[in-house]
Amino acid sequence: MADEETVTELTTDKAPVKARGLEGVIALESALSSIDGDKGRLIYRGYDINDLAEHTTYEEVVYLLRNGDLPTQDELDDFTAHLRSERALPSPVLDLLRNAPDDAHPMAVLRTAVSALGLYDDEADAMEERANHRKADRILAQIPTIIAAFDRLRKGKNPVEPLDRGSMAHNFLYMLNGEEPGEAAEKTFDVCLVLHADHGLNASTFTSRVIGSTLSDMYSAVSGAIGALKGRLHGGANQEVMRMLLEIDEIGADPAEYVQERLAEKERIMGFGHRVYNTMDPRAAILRGMVKELSEEAGEMKWYEYTASILNTMQEETGIAPNVDFFSGPTYYQLGLDPDLFTTIFALSRSAGWTAHLLEQWADNRLIRPRAQYVGARDRTVTPIEER
Repeated sequence: MADEETVTELTTDKAPVKARGLEGVIALESALSSIDGDKGRLIYRGYDINDLAEHTTYEEVVYLLRNGDLPTQDELDDFTAHLRSERALPSPVLDLLRNAPDDAHPMAVLRTAVSALGLYDDEADAMEERANHRKADRILAQIPTIIAAFDRLRKGKNPVEPLDRGSMAHNFLYMLNGEEPGEAAEKTFDVCLVLHADHGLNASTFTSRVIGSTLSDMYSAVSGAIGALKGRLHGGANQEVMRMLLEIDEIGADPAEYVQERLAEKERIMGFGHRVYNTMDPRAAILRGMVKELSEEAGEMKWYEYTASILNTMQEETGIAPNVDFFSGPTYYQLGLDPDLFTTIFALSRSAGWTAHLLEQWADNRLIRPRAQYVGARDRTVTPIEER
């Protein structure tokens, strides 16, 4: 919680304003996404997340975030064709994945591999807008390949080469499992990517913009964002949610009693509460329905029943609403993903937002440099070392 407790100081015309964890502070302007915490609304470029989740694909949303408008069919065809052409990894990066410890944290591997991508990109340090768009395409296209290749390698399997066709969701599931995904699985995963593509100035996005504001390169900024997302208070929460559900299942506990016991012990229930939303996260509402649909499709309702019981208990005991992590965990799990990959999927999706924010930052750049209020000692003098 150290970062959450940081006390910052903002200079105004009247007096410095302190804001723990920068809560409530407007650090910059953005046209990418907006959150209404009281109404539980999320919009990308003016479009409601529910509308986008139902009627668009992830590639369309990436294009929207990047360019400001949804693409025409021709624009989408050109954009997706270019993304497909960039899916293969440089051979040295694939070698890096082969040599990574099998028990390495997947987010640490992803962070390292994305950083390494910059070593093999001739445009890594080019700051022209078109070059930055091309780098954004490469990062978006190659992150799925990194995740799938590492997961297969650590399981003693050979990586599956990316397809030169199909959506990003289709290609990722194919590379991960070595077989073409079903239509329902592809659609579910695509919606998950849409829901996580951007979310205002969250910790990882802010990290990317701070790094970008120094005029560092895109690979450095995205690597830093991945590092921020790795934390359990940000991207790692959905993994913790699934661990909780698996523990409930393994010990045969009643979900309501399990939660009540942990609340009595002042333990935090992951997947509940949000720094911005004061009601249910709109993304959580969409994923809740997906958990139910996947459970019904599999003929195994326990994951949905566990989440429903925990949700009801938390509402009765605390009144705290769930966030997107509470339902994304069981959604990913029912798609066949290992829990320790969940945060990498978050990164896969959020790379759309990170790169779009970097392009926005560089379009009108100003170094992001807040102040900290000094609360340490003063007026000390140095004692000679022989007298200490």
